[in-house]
Amino acid sequence: MKPILALDFGRARIGVAISDELQLLAHPLETVRANEQAASRIADLSREKKVDHVVAGMPRQMNGEMGPAATEVLQFVEKLRAMLPCPVVTWDERLTTAAAHRALRDAGKKTRQTRGYVDQVAAQMILQSYLDRRAQNAVSGK
Repeated sequence: MKPILALDFGRARIGVAISDELQLLAHPLETVRANEQAASRIADLSREKKVDHVVAGMPRQMNGEMGPAATEVLQFVEKLRAMLPCPVVTWDERLTTAAAHRALRDAGKKTRQTRGYVDQVAAQMILQSYLDRRAQNAVSGK
């Protein structure tokens, strides 16, 4: 199997995580600056790592509706889809950045030390929840 790439979008940075080749475990990979070159960098990573597909975290509002941030992510996803030979799917990522901050804080990391890394950890959490759901559905036959 090929690995899966995941993205956590932010206005300043995009966290990137990747799965192992068995598609069981997610690992932080890189933080990409959210600028004009971001889509090209992610496309390059996708090709370098020979990924099966890309999972883009969709920042829905707590009531499940799409807000301005989700609209921006969808625009970026469409741009990626035009550049990549593999599928790009979206995945609900509500509260992952807050959970990533909490996990890093619980590990004794100060906020200033984790600024660039927290986005990777959030992407890792998005990807791990995606992988876990896929495994759960495979076991239950869905």
